[in-house]
Amino acid sequence: MQTNQIIQSLIDHQIVSINLEKPFRYASGILSPIYTDFRLTISIPSLRDMIADGLAENIKQHYPDATVIGGVATAGIPHAAWVAERLNLPLIYVRAKPKDHGAGKQIEGRITKDDKVVLIDDLISTGGSVLGAVKAVRNEGVNVIGVASVFTYGLPDADKNFADADTKLVPLLSYADLIAQGHKENKFSDEEYSRLSTWHKAPWDWTKREEANAK
Repeated sequence: MQTNQIIQSLIDHQIVSINLEKPFRYASGILSPIYTDFRLTISIPSLRDMIADGLAENIKQHYPDATVIGGVATAGIPHAAWVAERLNLPLIYVRAKPKDHGAGKQIEGRITKDDKVVLIDDLISTGGSVLGAVKAVRNEGVNVIGVASVFTYGLPDADKNFADADTKLVPLLSYADLIAQGHKENKFSDEEYSRLSTWHKAPWDWTKREEANAK
């Protein structure tokens, strides 16, 4: 799998940025050394092809019984489409909520009670949106065997939420992968790598320390 090349492409195209000197402030109030905009990946053919190949390989390895690929609206839909094409499997997509007109569908495409669905999203923070899609499909009596994602921050909240939902997550890339590659390539010092490593394990504690150090 071309994970190192994918990570390098994400950095080169400024889809992923890391800055310890000026951490990014999220809407939640958390300070973070990482900023991501994975929606940009769909505009870069070489990168989206590597991502689709990697996701397809992961699904073949971890979800060999999958019969349907599902995209989580909206960012997961294009990746799901490319993966479904590679695996020659049917495609569905799941809205955040049912339509308020027409047939009121939340799930578009055809699935049956016998299907085994893998849902794809681009980015996992706490997992709320994709797990909402998992619930919607399961409410139709259809088996969701797991989730695949392009990237995960690896936050404790996500681990808990996926465990509580009894749902397997297989990410292509993780925050830990990203900073490990940067450290290996001497882009971060040992001290910087240590600071980066602690963020995703306890982001609120990290925020408090960074705010205190800035005073």
